[in-house]
Amino acid sequence: MEANIETEGQKGSRVSRLSRYALIGLLTWVFVSPLLWMLSTSLKTNFDATRQPLSWIPQPFTARAYSVLLTTESETPVLRWFLNSIFSATANTLLVVATSVLAAYALARLEFPGKRVLFGLIVATLFIPPFLFLIPNFLIVSGLGWLDSLWAVIVPGAGGAFGVFFMRQFFLSLPHELEEAAFLDGANQWQIFFRIILPLARPGIATLTVLTFLGHYNDFVWPVYVLFSPERFTLPPGLAILQGAYTTDYPVIMAGGVIASIPAIVLFILAQRHIIEGVSRSGLKG
Repeated sequence: MEANIETEGQKGSRVSRLSRYALIGLLTWVFVSPLLWMLSTSLKTNFDATRQPLSWIPQPFTARAYSVLLTTESETPVLRWFLNSIFSATANTLLVVATSVLAAYALARLEFPGKRVLFGLIVATLFIPPFLFLIPNFLIVSGLGWLDSLWAVIVPGAGGAFGVFFMRQFFLSLPHELEEAAFLDGANQWQIFFRIILPLARPGIATLTVLTFLGHYNDFVWPVYVLFSPERFTLPPGLAILQGAYTTDYPVIMAGGVIASIPAIVLFILAQRHIIEGVSRSGLKG
């Protein structure tokens, strides 16, 4: 009797495990299949990409779309747009992380008059629609003479409220006993911050880095407003001009999408462990 119960329990556990694997496999296919279809279409001819019925396998395989995009004589310098996006996203991310970490540490661990009011004002800006900032930011950038330059894309978003809020929540999850022990050992505030707090905050910083980089890398609206020369475009507005008014070269568009997705995929693979830990710890305390 006990053996039968044990066998039934093992069967139930096996069915439950197989169900989880099936669900994970289904979700993986839902998220990965668009990427595979994009890659497949980028290796097709334009006729093969539009004919019915559609096929996953290119017939024939061709790298024409990539040669069109990456040639130096191309009217659509995707490689230049790619480098512009990487540079502007990296510079903006460094600024956001630096300002957010310093401000969040002060709001989470230091005591000064008006701290709660200041934090409330910072959080309140999260509820303001981003489009309301377009005209004020445009006037500021124009006054500084940064229009049609990458500085117009890099600097305006350097003081994001989300980064301050996110890192503050992470710092609140760290035990105060570490700082108290460091004070007793003679460390000052800066030594505590750089030698103790920052190493412990690596998961949160990695998460903020990935979120900021991807948000800036994929931004479309603001670069359209402030960048006018094709050679200064970033990828999102640049790829938008690949679609013609009357004809669309789908393999070329998909090839541009493949190139654009490479940094995001690589960055997430490298930082996924830190992202999971950072997101889980940042919500422990309010």
